[in-house]
Amino acid sequence: MFNLILFGPPGSGKGTQSEKIVEKFGLIHLSTGNLLRQEIADETPLGLEAKNFMDKGQLVPDEVVIGMIDSCLEKHAGAKGFLFDGFPRTVAQAEALDKLLTLKKTSIAKVIALDVIEEELVQRLLKRGETSGRSDDTNEAVIRKRFAVYKDETEPVADYYREQEKFEMIQGIGTIDEIFKALSTLIEAEIAHQQSVSAQ
Repeated sequence: MFNLILFGPPGSGKGTQSEKIVEKFGLIHLSTGNLLRQEIADETPLGLEAKNFMDKGQLVPDEVVIGMIDSCLEKHAGAKGFLFDGFPRTVAQAEALDKLLTLKKTSIAKVIALDVIEEELVQRLLKRGETSGRSDDTNEAVIRKRFAVYKDETEPVADYYREQEKFEMIQGIGTIDEIFKALSTLIEAEIAHQQSVSAQ
């Protein structure tokens, strides 16, 4: 099983690239936001528990999110692998995810971050805000605050995977196809490496 985490600040093109990766490599796209919405819509025990927190304006606890990831992994036990999007956001979540994957006799193969300078991202999001109807994309101060939060939360996660020698960063500036080509090259090399290790 090949498991990948794609990182990138708001506006880095992560969503677009995720779709292309999933399509090319046959991975299951595991977006915790979508999982949450699905579990709530299906009124599963975990979904109801999550809704209870959200209705109070609280964050859904890690163990509930991990529970949802667990049931998603179970549902797709025969999958080639998973692309994790928007998770883990903290070191505690990364550790919990590692534990869960170890139980499933698999692990994260690679963590790839899209590197885009803040000024470029601000311009992209303001431009997106003109058409997306998302109010949080129209206010520069709000956008910059989102970056600050992203940086504070995800820097430690990047370091966590760096210590495991799984972290790679690629330029997130260029055409969609150029960036995808760079991502594909990295992923293909890692898949080849995994296959040679398991063949030994």
